[in-house]
Amino acid sequence: MGMRLRVFLTAEEERTLRELRRATTVPQRVKDRADVVRMNARGDYVETIAAYFKWHVETVRKTLKRWQTAGLGGLWEAPGRGQSRTWQETDMAYLEQVLRTDERTYTAAQLAEKLYEDRQIRLSPGHLREVLEKRG
Repeated sequence: MGMRLRVFLTAEEERTLRELRRATTVPQRVKDRADVVRMNARGDYVETIAAYFKWHVETVRKTLKRWQTAGLGGLWEAPGRGQSRTWQETDMAYLEQVLRTDERTYTAAQLAEKLYEDRQIRLSPGHLREVLEKRG
């Protein structure tokens, strides 16, 4: 076990985190992070909390450190997380036009290949299928 990491909560912070857990519009990750902070403040070890949530120990430590530095705002995701998409709406409109005008039918793999050949946009067939299904 490493150095003990412990947070202490005021009664107001404890109440806020408990209410956050019951909120219906809050993402599940944020609720879990609130529980991590509450469990640590209750005296549970980082390793115990990690085992309970099936998280890595470092994930629990990062959550607690974010609470210590940013407070309640540290429980939410940082803006700009994840990879930005490589395709534009015009690329999907192009594929829809191809599907309407060509005499032949295409599989998702063939459409992904066509998109790469014509527009240099690389998408997996599965992802392309998801995008096109969402567009109807």
